[in-house]
Amino acid sequence: MRLRRAFVIVAALPIGLAGYAAWSAVPEQRPVLPLAWTTLARASITADPKRRELVLELPPVDLPAGAGHHVLQPPACLGEFPVNASIYAFHAELRDQDGRLLPVDLLHHLNVMDPAERELFLPIARRILASGRETGEIRFPWLLFGARVRAGERIIANAMLHNPTPVSYRGVRVRLVLSYIPDGRLWPFFSVFPWQLDVAFPVGDKSFDLPPGHSVRSYEGSPSVDGKIVVIGGHMHEYGRTIEFWDATLGKLLWHGEPAPAPRGEPSPVPLGRFYGLSGIGLPIMASHRYRVRVIYENPTGHTIAAGGMGVVGGLFIPRRGAVWPSAEPSNSLYQQDVRHFMGLTGGGISGMEGMHGMGGMGGMGGMDSHAHDHGSTP
Repeated sequence: MRLRRAFVIVAALPIGLAGYAAWSAVPEQRPVLPLAWTTLARASITADPKRRELVLELPPVDLPAGAGHHVLQPPACLGEFPVNASIYAFHAELRDQDGRLLPVDLLHHLNVMDPAERELFLPIARRILASGRETGEIRFPWLLFGARVRAGERIIANAMLHNPTPVSYRGVRVRLVLSYIPDGRLWPFFSVFPWQLDVAFPVGDKSFDLPPGHSVRSYEGSPSVDGKIVVIGGHMHEYGRTIEFWDATLGKLLWHGEPAPAPRGEPSPVPLGRFYGLSGIGLPIMASHRYRVRVIYENPTGHTIAAGGMGVVGGLFIPRRGAVWPSAEPSNSLYQQDVRHFMGLTGGGISGMEGMHGMGGMGGMGGMDSHAHDHGSTP
């Protein structure tokens, strides 16, 4: 085991040492969240230094038998990281009031956003972690990649639960268990940022009604900074045939994924694309180019399936050395709409949005001009 671990470290050194000096982002000063955000419910984030794990936990809720999605959901919660670290693995779990582990199928999804930083392709709050019933454990090569978190960094988390079973559960807590490397180590060699590009951008529900027969949906945008994609994956619903990532400026297909077999009615997993190896690392992308996510469906049912479509690509991104990942601009209308949707609120101002205009102007990188496409033209 020790010999194998030593071989992994030695094999990774050429990649890490070649890229460490060339690819290192400079963090922009983070805006201070306004006091109004403190009205949100609290998510606890506790550290276990011996296991090198962080556990994010939402407040408990009860799940009556056979209630489906019509249950009292955990509220959107504000949490704060307690340590400086790099996250390299995570998984979601559910526990009841007695600490018993529950079936993960009760979890529809769990999302975590950083409200102080923007997305790579949009001026909305950056999603940093997501998990669902089909996700399982997400794990990066710990020596190479880690997503950095800072003590005092605040996040907002939400989750959706459902219970189609004949069993009731009380005091159910949604937990996200994160494995980390503490600061002060030589590794991981690369600090990575999660990113996503969705055919249903810019804001709102990411599922869409799926028409019968052949259909294509796409979206374009430009990244806020230059960098390299090191991991890419995709997600589609049933009847999805392929999902693609294009350099629309060059008219070049950069990656595509085909769904793996899945039970009828279940999401079809798309295998990951990994752009790293002993010969080099990363697929370059440039802020001066436009990029397109494109999903193709073949719906054989003969009728429109409500909320039957989805198409998103995402993965890990390394900003160019010296590049500054821009902070959020909460005065931006897209940012405000997106936060309202994330927190399950619609209509007028929400608790926590008032007073956020003072954070505007902090993210001077801005400048992404995205346009939605809802037709079947080829790239």
